[in-house]
Amino acid sequence: MRSTERSTRKKLIGAVVALAFVAAACGSDAADNTSADAPTGTEAPAPTGTEAPVEAEPASTEAPADTTPAEVEEPGVPERIISLSPTHTEIMFAIGAGELLVAVDDFSNFPAEALELPNELSGFEPNVEAIAAYEPDLVLIGGDFSGLGDQLAAIDIASWDGPAASTIDDTYAQIEQLGAATGNVAGAAELVLDMQTRLAAAIAAAPQAEASLSIYHELDPTFYSSDSTTFIGEIYTLLGLQNIADQAEGDNFGYPQLNAEFIVSANPDLIFLSDTKCCDQTIETIGARDGWDVIAAVQNGNVIEMDDDVASRWGPRVVDYVEAVSAAIQAAAIPA
Repeated sequence: MRSTERSTRKKLIGAVVALAFVAAACGSDAADNTSADAPTGTEAPAPTGTEAPVEAEPASTEAPADTTPAEVEEPGVPERIISLSPTHTEIMFAIGAGELLVAVDDFSNFPAEALELPNELSGFEPNVEAIAAYEPDLVLIGGDFSGLGDQLAAIDIASWDGPAASTIDDTYAQIEQLGAATGNVAGAAELVLDMQTRLAAAIAAAPQAEASLSIYHELDPTFYSSDSTTFIGEIYTLLGLQNIADQAEGDNFGYPQLNAEFIVSANPDLIFLSDTKCCDQTIETIGARDGWDVIAAVQNGNVIEMDDDVASRWGPRVVDYVEAVSAAIQAAAIPA
C-alpha cells in the first residue's frame, strides 16, 4: 500500500510541475485563472486547461422568435456533481453543497461524509466512460492536464477546472466560484470570512523574531519542495519565514527538486515534513540521514511532522496548516 502511495505521489508531483510548465508556456497567471465563466447545468463548459472560472452565472438562453421571454427557462444549478479533486470535495462540503455530489475521486477522504460516496474514480487518469456512467451535469477538475474538459464537452457534460492555487486569494476565489456555481453563495462567503479571520489570528499569534527563521518544506524523500510562489510557500512568507527553496535555480515552476548537500549547507532552522503519511518520514528518519545531524533544525528538535493531505490541498483546511505552522514557530527551540 505504501509503495502505491509513493508511486502515485511521485506522479502527482510530476503532474503539478508539468501543469505549471503548460501554464507558463501559455502565458497563464493567477489573474488568468479567475477570468473564465463557470459552467452550470448542462451548459457547454468554459475552455479548460489552467484557467479557473470566476463568474458562475449561466449565460441567458435566447428565446425562439415566436416565444416570449417569460416562456424561456433559465438553466438551474447542477444537481449531480462529480469531484475529481480532494480539494474541491472539501470545499463542496464546507460550503454546504456536499449533497450535490454523486461520486468523488479515490483521494477524496475528507470529510468523513466523502467516504460514504462512490470513490473509485481517478482524478489523475480519468476515465470518461466511468464518469459518464454517473450521469453528472457538472464535473469538478483540479487541474486539467489530460484534456478531460474537452472530452466531457464532446458528450455534453459540463466541467469546472480549478487548478492548484498559487496564493490563498486563489483559494478564496475558487470557494466563491463553486458557491456561485452550486447555489451556495452565502455558504461560500461565510467560509471565506471564517478563513480570513482565522488566518489573521494565526499570523498575529506567531512570534516576530529579530532575524527571519529559515525553513525547508519537504514534499517527498527525493527532496522535492515548494518555493514561495506556491500556495504552501505563501504561508511561510506570511509568517515571516525564509524558504530555502527560493534559492533553487532553473525553471522549476514552484516545485524545485533540491539535493541533500544543498539542504545541509542551507542549514534551515525548521523542517516541515509533508511526507509523513505517504512515505513514513519522521523526525527520527530525518535525523538518521547521512550528514543531516548537523542541521540546526535537527539539532534543536525543530523537525515538524505535518499532515500530508492538509499540506497538499489548497481548500478550507489551508488555514489549519497556517495555524499548525504558527504553533510550531511558537514552540520552536531556537538558541539565542
